[in-house]
Amino acid sequence: MSPARRIIICGGGAIGTAIAYFLGRRGALPIVIERHEVAGSASGKSGGFLALDWCRGTVLDGLARRSFALHATLAEELGNPWGYRRLTTYGGYAREGDDARGTGGRPWLSAGVTLTGRLGSPQTTALVEPRAYTTGMMRAAEEHGAELRPGAVTSLVRDPTGALAGVALDGGEIVEGDAVVIAMGPWSILAARWLPLPAVYGYKGHSLVFDTGSAIPAEALFLEYQEASGEVLTPELFARADGTTWVCAISSTGPLPIDPAAVAPDDGAHARLEAMCRTLSPALSTAPIVARQACFRPVTEDGLPLIGAVPGLAGAYVATGHSVWGMLNAPATGEAISELILDGTARHIDLTPFAPERLSPLDPARLRRA
Repeated sequence: MSPARRIIICGGGAIGTAIAYFLGRRGALPIVIERHEVAGSASGKSGGFLALDWCRGTVLDGLARRSFALHATLAEELGNPWGYRRLTTYGGYAREGDDARGTGGRPWLSAGVTLTGRLGSPQTTALVEPRAYTTGMMRAAEEHGAELRPGAVTSLVRDPTGALAGVALDGGEIVEGDAVVIAMGPWSILAARWLPLPAVYGYKGHSLVFDTGSAIPAEALFLEYQEASGEVLTPELFARADGTTWVCAISSTGPLPIDPAAVAPDDGAHARLEAMCRTLSPALSTAPIVARQACFRPVTEDGLPLIGAVPGLAGAYVATGHSVWGMLNAPATGEAISELILDGTARHIDLTPFAPERLSPLDPARLRRA
């Protein structure tokens, strides 16, 4: 095993906690530093949808297939505290105020919804409750020796030779480590002050969580939905094992707040979602709303994640930019980064397409001071 055993992971989302788990399982000493809360951003508010083969034909295919398998294995090995369940997934379309034209197709859907086909079976699509998954992985990592520390990383620390020696936190504390992994979702862009990292941007999504009980079975739905204004939304509906149903449809671009706790929904976004849900399903129209959410997904210029060693500084790594597939690809990313750090190479996944040096690093002068 590599001597790089004390590993600092910046970020307590799905990616960071998976890295901590796989490192801890190998006997390393992971330290997760989180300034907000574990699963406090997209990793606690996303849909949690998993698909085996929806990335086929792309460089993400191997990562997705490996990760889909790992999700099933982790749920079995760790007692499934996060509601992992297999799903049947459908596609279709609907139009606001056009109830007469649809064909329904499922008991919980309105007559105005037309299903066009089955997109996935219980063998190829599944679901986790993302907050429970992320916090559960952090607990599992701690059982293997990982440590969770609150704080915001403000810079890297180097020894007298210039080698990486750890990180400095906002309160002045120095956390020593043999390697550092940047896994802060869209806030990974802040690390471009200290490392030659490409830009990572935030793409905002809005969602509602309904308490539907047993009214909706283990099914997922992807639709094209035309509002009365003519605008077309692409809602996604996922029925979770805990009796809730997650729905999204509205995304937007906008400035990423420095503080993750300051993320706020766009004006009117949740009202539009509620109106749409009342049209799509009687089960949703009568169910209580238990959460109104907004979060930023991390995206890169070419749409592919950054997974690998950061050029120019031994011991520095990055794992972010997974966009809509962050929850799906978290386990395989955690496994691959742990192998890269401890073995010098990822054994299960070819990380070449995700190498950070494929994109130009962001000029730190473009970052305003926090």
